[in-house]
Amino acid sequence: MTSRGFTLTELAVVMAIVALLLGGLLVPLTAQMDLRNRQETERALAAIREALIGFAAIHGRLPCPAPAALATGSLGAGIEATTAASGTTATVGPCGCTAAASGVPSAGGVACDEANPTAGLSGVLPWATLGLPEADAWGNRYSYRVTTRFARVASGQTAFGCTPSANPVAAAFALCSGGDILVLSAAAGGSPLASGLPALVLSHGRNGHGAYNAAGAQQAMPTNGDEAANADGDGSFVGNPATDDQLVWIPPGVLMNRMLAAGRLP
Repeated sequence: MTSRGFTLTELAVVMAIVALLLGGLLVPLTAQMDLRNRQETERALAAIREALIGFAAIHGRLPCPAPAALATGSLGAGIEATTAASGTTATVGPCGCTAAASGVPSAGGVACDEANPTAGLSGVLPWATLGLPEADAWGNRYSYRVTTRFARVASGQTAFGCTPSANPVAAAFALCSGGDILVLSAAAGGSPLASGLPALVLSHGRNGHGAYNAAGAQQAMPTNGDEAANADGDGSFVGNPATDDQLVWIPPGVLMNRMLAAGRLP
């Protein structure tokens, strides 16, 4: 009696079935990893917001961005870009820019907030200054924008964008100060989700379009209009679940309440 083996056709059918089963398992696994990474980044963004508010409560101002194009481990990487205060080399001065009001942070650059205190600065989160992880769950740095009047020297200021009942002496801004950051629901024809924000932090998500990596290199710029609005360096952003970008911002009321509790305001 002879035994009968599998024919090539039968083997091909079995392999096709196995491939389908494996493919069906891989898709949910990828989705689970994406969900885990988004949840991890969401928790990290919440911690970043608390760290920024805590920094303001201690120092009377928000930190400047860090230069984006410095590789990890190089001098100044992850450190807020500031200039020395007038006449000193030890005291942290205003945010440093490559040119007055350029909005590009540069360690030791020209102080840009004095020339235009309502403008904003865009760079990467100063992770080393804040003692936080450098990157999101996908290994890219967080983008960070701050309105300059919220990140300048915390004493001796007079231009607050409003007229407070008394000038604060321990904060860079007043209770009535507003920011220059706007969040829309879409880049084209979107409605405002938040406005007048002092600061905003952004993860560019899984595709990383527009983000800076650990080498200080910027990833490919996005072609999606909503994601492009989050990578162009200005003060307008899009919070849209159709993109993979994740945003967190500091509401003015929350910041002011914390400053009041810390005795930094009024």
